[in-house]
Amino acid sequence: MSAEPSEEKRLLDWLYGTQMYGVKLGLESTQKLLTEFGLPTKDQRFIHVAGTNGKGSVCAFAHSILSAAGVNAGLFTSPHLIQFRERIRDSHGMIPHDDLVVILREVRQRVAEWDPHPTFFELSLIVALKWFAQKKLEWVVLETGMGGRLDATNAIQSAVTVITSISMDHQAALGNTLAAIAGEKAGIIKPGIPVITMKQNPQAMEVVSRTARERGAPMNIVTTPVRGYQLGLAGHHQLWNAAMAVAAVKAAGFKLTETILNPGLKNVSWPARFQNLDGANRMILDGAHNIDAAETLVRTWQHKFPGEKATIVFGAAANKDVRAVVRALQPIAARWCFTDFDSPRAANPAQVSEMHHAIYGDSFPSSVHENPKDALAEAAKHRQRVLITGSLYLAGEVLAQIRGERDLFEPSHQ
Repeated sequence: MSAEPSEEKRLLDWLYGTQMYGVKLGLESTQKLLTEFGLPTKDQRFIHVAGTNGKGSVCAFAHSILSAAGVNAGLFTSPHLIQFRERIRDSHGMIPHDDLVVILREVRQRVAEWDPHPTFFELSLIVALKWFAQKKLEWVVLETGMGGRLDATNAIQSAVTVITSISMDHQAALGNTLAAIAGEKAGIIKPGIPVITMKQNPQAMEVVSRTARERGAPMNIVTTPVRGYQLGLAGHHQLWNAAMAVAAVKAAGFKLTETILNPGLKNVSWPARFQNLDGANRMILDGAHNIDAAETLVRTWQHKFPGEKATIVFGAAANKDVRAVVRALQPIAARWCFTDFDSPRAANPAQVSEMHHAIYGDSFPSSVHENPKDALAEAAKHRQRVLITGSLYLAGEVLAQIRGERDLFEPSHQ
């Protein structure tokens, strides 16, 4: 006879069940939730980060810097890799199980009769904000879910906004041009609130600059990467992400000394970003899921392992431009292990393999697998380093397997 699931499991099952309501871009429901729960508290301040790639890393750097400055700051990010609690943190770690249960129980009761029902992301944000308020956290680093203008996080007044690298992704929701996508990202810019960004594609830069100008928001364009510091994340692009995080924390009013920046930049941890899984650089995990991220991954690989090809364990979400991502990764591929993974969004690996074969024929050996465990077993038979990539959902499942935390793994598609 199976054991009765814990209350936390039942509540999380309810929360994941709200994914049936889909992703609804718009602020009305979030504003209603904020009013219902009296959030955020008036003494809380937010660093709000949007962008196509790098926003999670910028959030991680900013949070680590604040922690090194002695500030117990909140951090809200998505998606999680292994378990939901990863999305909600302070400087000491993830939201505790008991706190999560108490907050989820209250939230579930108070929205039970709402029509329309709040979405998974809206509810996750409210759970985070309620915990941050209970902890009396003065500063919170807040990552947008999708876009910016109509993202639930944009219902909150920020003290600093950050817009990371903008490229093509989520076109169905955000638009089919770089200018349209930039317009959605720039939607987080608030009147008079400082904006940190980096050198962007001219189309994107024009939109961000114009929006900042129209809203009277002072803009700081980061033009040089961080230099002279050891970073906890690999890749040249992380030097730029770190520079934006430093600029954001400075704009928030903090004086950053070497005694803050050295540990703040070095001690940052952000899994599935060119992560060395085995301590010997034989197995690299990276959640690159769009063409810009894939091209960045290839440059990082070529810099780190010049002249080497990879056995690529690849699984992607079906709504991504899988063909473009595969093409971008091909320059470092020796062979491919296409795999399914535990998400309703996963692309069929046999179809991905057929697509690859249609482009490259028999030039590159490949195999198809029902799950990442089988794909990794196949990859281990070959002499090349292994690169696992294509989706953060795949990355989470692999990370759970490698860490022996498969029982903790909570698949999600948002």
